[in-house]
Amino acid sequence: MSEVLPREILICTIAKLLDGVRHVAVGASSPIPAAGAMLLRALKEKAGAPRVRISILGSVEHNFFTNGSAELFDCAGQGRIDAFFLGGGQIDGHANVNLVGVGEYPQTKVRWPGSFGAAYLYFVVPRVILFREEHSPRVFVDKVDFISAPGVSEDGVYRTGGPYALLTGKGLFSFDGKKPGFRLESVHPGHDLAEIEAATGFAFDHDAVPASTPLPDADVLALLRGRVLDELSETYPDFAGQLLEDLKDRSMPAA
Repeated sequence: MSEVLPREILICTIAKLLDGVRHVAVGASSPIPAAGAMLLRALKEKAGAPRVRISILGSVEHNFFTNGSAELFDCAGQGRIDAFFLGGGQIDGHANVNLVGVGEYPQTKVRWPGSFGAAYLYFVVPRVILFREEHSPRVFVDKVDFISAPGVSEDGVYRTGGPYALLTGKGLFSFDGKKPGFRLESVHPGHDLAEIEAATGFAFDHDAVPASTPLPDADVLALLRGRVLDELSETYPDFAGQLLEDLKDRSMPAA
Protein backbone atom coordinates (compact mmCIF):
# COMPACT_ATOMS: atom_id res chain seq x y z
CA MET A 1 0.00 0.00 0.00
CA SER A 2 1.26 3.47 -0.88
CA GLU A 3 2.26 5.96 1.80
CA VAL A 4 -0.40 8.03 3.50
CA LEU A 5 -1.12 11.33 1.77
CA PRO A 6 -1.37 14.57 3.79
CA ARG A 7 -4.99 14.98 2.72
CA GLU A 8 -5.78 11.44 3.84
CA ILE A 9 -4.48 12.38 7.31
CA LEU A 10 -6.86 15.36 7.30
CA ILE A 11 -9.81 13.22 6.22
CA CYS A 12 -9.14 10.60 8.90
CA THR A 13 -8.67 13.28 11.56
CA ILE A 14 -12.02 14.81 10.62
CA ALA A 15 -13.70 11.41 10.97
CA LYS A 16 -12.38 11.22 14.55
CA LEU A 17 -13.52 14.77 15.32
CA LEU A 18 -17.02 13.83 14.17
CA ASP A 19 -17.26 10.68 16.28
CA GLY A 20 -20.55 10.66 18.19
CA VAL A 21 -22.53 12.93 15.85
CA ARG A 22 -25.82 11.84 14.34
CA HIS A 23 -26.12 14.43 11.57
CA VAL A 24 -23.34 16.43 9.95
CA ALA A 25 -23.82 19.13 7.31
CA VAL A 26 -21.16 20.09 4.76
CA GLY A 27 -20.99 23.00 2.35
CA ALA A 28 -20.91 22.61 -1.41
CA SER A 29 -17.19 23.41 -1.68
CA SER A 30 -15.81 21.23 1.13
CA PRO A 31 -14.53 17.94 -0.29
CA ILE A 32 -12.14 17.12 2.58
CA PRO A 33 -14.75 17.60 5.34
CA ALA A 34 -17.26 15.66 3.21
CA ALA A 35 -14.78 12.80 2.83
CA GLY A 36 -14.23 12.77 6.61
CA ALA A 37 -17.97 12.55 7.22
CA MET A 38 -18.31 9.75 4.65
CA LEU A 39 -15.45 7.87 6.27
CA LEU A 40 -17.11 8.12 9.69
CA ARG A 41 -20.38 6.84 8.21
CA ALA A 42 -18.61 3.91 6.56
CA LEU A 43 -16.76 3.03 9.78
CA LYS A 44 -19.97 3.14 11.83
CA GLU A 45 -21.84 0.97 9.36
CA LYS A 46 -18.98 -1.52 9.30
CA ALA A 47 -19.15 -1.71 13.10
CA GLY A 48 -22.94 -2.12 13.08
CA ALA A 49 -23.49 1.25 14.79
CA PRO A 50 -26.37 3.65 13.99
CA ARG A 51 -25.97 5.30 10.60
CA VAL A 52 -24.60 8.83 10.45
CA ARG A 53 -26.68 11.23 8.36
CA ILE A 54 -24.72 13.48 6.00
CA SER A 55 -26.15 16.54 4.25
CA ILE A 56 -23.93 17.93 1.51
CA LEU A 57 -25.34 21.01 -0.17
CA GLY A 58 -25.26 20.60 -3.92
CA SER A 59 -25.22 16.81 -3.82
CA VAL A 60 -27.97 14.60 -5.21
CA GLU A 61 -26.92 11.42 -3.45
CA HIS A 62 -25.93 12.90 -0.09
CA ASN A 63 -28.60 15.51 0.59
CA PHE A 64 -32.17 14.88 1.75
CA PHE A 65 -33.08 18.59 1.58
CA THR A 66 -35.26 19.67 -1.33
CA ASN A 67 -35.13 23.42 -0.76
CA GLY A 68 -31.40 23.96 -0.30
CA SER A 69 -30.09 26.17 2.46
CA ALA A 70 -33.50 27.21 3.81
CA GLU A 71 -34.16 23.70 5.08
CA LEU A 72 -30.58 23.41 6.34
CA PHE A 73 -31.04 26.53 8.47
CA ASP A 74 -34.39 25.32 9.80
CA CYS A 75 -32.90 21.96 10.68
CA ALA A 76 -29.95 23.57 12.46
CA GLY A 77 -32.22 25.94 14.39
CA GLN A 78 -34.25 22.98 15.62
CA GLY A 79 -31.08 21.36 16.99
CA ARG A 80 -31.07 18.56 14.43
CA ILE A 81 -27.59 19.19 13.02
CA ASP A 82 -24.75 18.18 15.31
CA ALA A 83 -21.71 19.31 13.33
CA PHE A 84 -20.80 21.75 10.60
CA PHE A 85 -17.60 23.12 9.02
CA LEU A 86 -16.53 26.72 8.64
CA GLY A 87 -13.52 28.16 6.88
CA GLY A 88 -12.50 31.74 6.34
CA GLY A 89 -10.15 34.10 4.59
CA GLN A 90 -9.01 35.06 8.10
CA ILE A 91 -9.35 33.31 11.46
CA ASP A 92 -8.02 34.77 14.71
CA GLY A 93 -7.15 33.47 18.16
CA HIS A 94 -10.70 33.98 19.46
CA ALA A 95 -12.04 31.81 16.63
CA ASN A 96 -13.57 34.81 14.87
CA VAL A 97 -14.05 34.13 11.16
CA ASN A 98 -13.77 36.67 8.34
CA LEU A 99 -15.50 35.81 5.06
CA VAL A 100 -15.88 39.38 3.78
CA GLY A 101 -12.44 40.71 2.82
CA VAL A 102 -9.12 42.30 3.75
CA GLY A 103 -8.92 45.94 4.79
CA GLU A 104 -11.27 48.37 6.50
CA TYR A 105 -14.88 47.60 5.65
CA PRO A 106 -16.54 48.57 3.35
CA GLN A 107 -13.47 49.70 1.38
CA THR A 108 -11.89 46.25 1.47
CA LYS A 109 -8.79 45.77 -0.67
CA VAL A 110 -9.66 42.13 -1.25
CA ARG A 111 -13.28 41.01 -1.42
CA TRP A 112 -14.43 37.46 -0.63
CA PRO A 113 -17.81 35.81 -1.32
CA GLY A 114 -19.45 36.96 1.93
CA SER A 115 -20.79 35.58 5.18
CA PHE A 116 -24.01 33.90 3.96
CA GLY A 117 -25.29 31.85 6.95
CA ALA A 118 -21.98 31.51 8.79
CA ALA A 119 -22.94 33.60 11.83
CA TYR A 120 -26.28 31.84 12.26
CA LEU A 121 -24.84 28.33 12.02
CA TYR A 122 -21.96 29.27 14.35
CA PHE A 123 -24.56 30.09 17.02
CA VAL A 124 -26.79 27.02 16.69
CA VAL A 125 -24.62 24.06 15.66
CA PRO A 126 -22.92 22.60 18.76
CA ARG A 127 -19.83 21.18 17.05
CA VAL A 128 -18.44 23.64 14.52
CA ILE A 129 -15.08 22.54 13.14
CA LEU A 130 -12.98 25.30 11.64
CA PHE A 131 -11.11 23.94 8.65
CA ARG A 132 -8.52 25.60 6.44
CA GLU A 133 -5.93 23.54 4.59
CA GLU A 134 -3.66 26.55 4.10
CA HIS A 135 -1.84 27.42 7.33
CA SER A 136 -0.15 30.77 6.88
CA PRO A 137 0.08 34.19 8.63
CA ARG A 138 -2.29 35.71 6.09
CA VAL A 139 -5.03 33.29 7.18
CA PHE A 140 -4.35 32.94 10.91
CA VAL A 141 -4.14 36.52 12.08
CA ASP A 142 -3.99 38.30 15.43
CA LYS A 143 -7.31 40.02 14.74
CA VAL A 144 -9.62 39.57 11.77
CA ASP A 145 -10.39 42.65 9.67
CA PHE A 146 -14.11 41.88 9.74
CA ILE A 147 -16.07 39.51 11.99
CA SER A 148 -18.42 37.48 9.82
CA ALA A 149 -19.03 34.99 12.61
CA PRO A 150 -17.85 35.48 16.23
CA GLY A 151 -16.12 32.62 17.99
CA VAL A 152 -17.39 33.64 21.43
CA SER A 153 -20.24 35.80 22.73
CA GLU A 154 -20.72 38.06 25.73
CA ASP A 155 -22.34 36.75 28.90
CA GLY A 156 -26.09 36.64 28.61
CA VAL A 157 -26.14 35.91 24.88
CA TYR A 158 -28.02 32.69 24.22
CA ARG A 159 -25.88 30.41 22.14
CA THR A 160 -25.95 26.63 21.72
CA GLY A 161 -23.19 26.40 19.11
CA GLY A 162 -19.61 27.41 18.61
CA PRO A 163 -16.07 26.37 17.71
CA TYR A 164 -15.07 22.85 18.65
CA ALA A 165 -11.73 22.46 16.90
CA LEU A 166 -9.47 23.94 14.23
CA LEU A 167 -7.87 21.66 11.68
CA THR A 168 -5.25 22.92 9.22
CA GLY A 169 -2.71 21.43 6.87
CA LYS A 170 -0.12 21.58 9.66
CA GLY A 171 -1.91 20.61 12.87
CA LEU A 172 -5.01 20.07 14.99
CA PHE A 173 -6.15 22.57 17.63
CA SER A 174 -8.88 22.40 20.26
CA PHE A 175 -10.72 25.53 21.41
CA ASP A 176 -11.48 26.68 24.94
CA GLY A 177 -14.38 29.12 24.88
CA LYS A 178 -13.89 30.17 28.51
CA LYS A 179 -10.33 31.36 28.04
CA PRO A 180 -10.92 31.93 25.05
CA GLY A 181 -8.19 30.50 22.87
CA PHE A 182 -6.73 27.58 20.97
CA ARG A 183 -4.52 24.74 22.10
CA LEU A 184 -2.35 22.76 19.69
CA GLU A 185 -3.26 19.11 20.20
CA SER A 186 -1.12 17.47 17.52
CA VAL A 187 1.27 18.24 14.68
CA HIS A 188 0.88 16.50 11.34
CA PRO A 189 3.79 14.40 10.04
CA GLY A 190 6.35 16.51 8.18
CA HIS A 191 5.72 19.62 10.29
CA ASP A 192 6.90 20.85 13.70
CA LEU A 193 5.99 23.29 16.45
CA ALA A 194 8.40 26.02 15.34
CA GLU A 195 6.93 25.98 11.83
CA ILE A 196 3.38 26.23 13.16
CA GLU A 197 4.27 29.11 15.49
CA ALA A 198 5.88 30.99 12.61
CA ALA A 199 2.80 30.47 10.43
CA THR A 200 0.26 31.53 13.07
CA GLY A 201 -0.47 35.17 13.87
CA PHE A 202 -1.89 34.49 17.33
CA ALA A 203 -0.57 32.79 20.46
CA PHE A 204 -1.83 29.34 21.42
CA ASP A 205 -1.24 26.82 24.20
CA HIS A 206 0.77 23.69 23.54
CA ASP A 207 2.84 21.00 25.19
CA ALA A 208 6.60 21.37 25.19
CA VAL A 209 6.68 18.52 22.69
CA PRO A 210 3.27 18.31 20.97
CA ALA A 211 1.91 14.93 19.97
CA SER A 212 2.08 13.79 16.38
CA THR A 213 -1.22 13.39 14.54
CA PRO A 214 -1.77 9.62 14.30
CA LEU A 215 -1.72 7.88 10.94
CA PRO A 216 -4.70 5.75 9.91
CA ASP A 217 -4.32 1.99 9.96
CA ALA A 218 -4.54 -0.22 6.87
CA ASP A 219 -8.25 -1.05 7.31
CA VAL A 220 -9.26 2.61 7.55
CA LEU A 221 -7.13 3.50 4.52
CA ALA A 222 -8.67 0.68 2.51
CA LEU A 223 -12.16 1.98 3.32
CA LEU A 224 -11.15 5.54 2.44
CA ARG A 225 -9.52 4.58 -0.85
CA GLY A 226 -12.38 2.30 -1.82
CA ARG A 227 -15.95 3.04 -0.77
CA VAL A 228 -15.39 6.64 0.38
CA LEU A 229 -13.52 7.67 -2.75
CA ASP A 230 -16.32 6.19 -4.88
CA GLU A 231 -18.97 8.09 -2.90
CA LEU A 232 -16.97 11.29 -3.01
CA SER A 233 -16.74 11.23 -6.80
CA GLU A 234 -20.50 11.85 -7.13
CA THR A 235 -20.34 15.33 -5.58
CA TYR A 236 -16.65 16.20 -5.94
CA PRO A 237 -15.43 14.43 -9.10
CA ASP A 238 -12.43 16.71 -9.65
CA PHE A 239 -11.18 16.32 -6.08
CA ALA A 240 -11.73 12.55 -6.08
CA GLY A 241 -9.89 12.26 -9.39
CA GLN A 242 -6.96 14.31 -8.14
CA LEU A 243 -6.71 12.25 -4.95
CA LEU A 244 -6.68 9.08 -7.02
CA GLU A 245 -3.91 10.49 -9.23
CA ASP A 246 -1.88 11.47 -6.16
CA LEU A 247 -2.23 7.95 -4.81
CA LYS A 248 -1.00 6.49 -8.09
CA ASP A 249 1.99 8.84 -8.10
CA ARG A 250 2.95 8.01 -4.51
CA SER A 251 2.70 4.26 -5.14
CA MET A 252 5.05 4.31 -8.11
CA PRO A 253 8.58 3.04 -7.39
CA ALA A 254 11.32 5.66 -7.29
CA ALA A 255 13.36 6.01 -10.50
